[in-house]
Amino acid sequence: MSVDRLDAQMAFLMEADKLKAITRATRNHDGRFENSAEHSWHLALFATVLAEHAPEPVNVGRVVKMLLIHDIVEIDAGDAPIFGEVDHSAVDASERAAADRLFGLLPQDQATEFLELWHEFEDNETPDARFAKSLDRFQPPNLNLAIGGGSWTDYNVSLETFEGKLAPKIQRGAPALWNWLHPRVKAFFRTA
Repeated sequence: MSVDRLDAQMAFLMEADKLKAITRATRNHDGRFENSAEHSWHLALFATVLAEHAPEPVNVGRVVKMLLIHDIVEIDAGDAPIFGEVDHSAVDASERAAADRLFGLLPQDQATEFLELWHEFEDNETPDARFAKSLDRFQPPNLNLAIGGGSWTDYNVSLETFEGKLAPKIQRGAPALWNWLHPRVKAFFRTA
């Protein structure tokens, strides 16, 4: 065991603990705002449980790894709510710089692996990334449904806005999950 290697790994892990302090726009089942670490853990569990619904074969281990690291960049860049008004090019630049810094804390082989995995998730082109990205968009609406609107109420979201922002992202990598979710969301907006 190399002490330098373990020092670098521990530096990354201690820095990653800061993800617990990043508050998201989505609320948990108890109405408390979710933090990004909770979100990442929950998504890893979603991938483990729902992998059979991926439209093409996926490597669940890779998907879980993507989901565990996909929001690490929020330590530096913060959360950019999907229904919030954000400058997407500024967010993208901030997140890329954060990825370089944060994954750069790791030993070179792990830094390269994690950075490549993060870029794969962001590029959303492989079956693993498409499924992971779809789960990232699928989880928050389910929390919103569970608590009576959540961030939809906070951001004054309409069904049309919801469909426009989320349908393409969820359908692309998890059409069966979209087909299950969509009627529930439509019913919510009919009664809201």
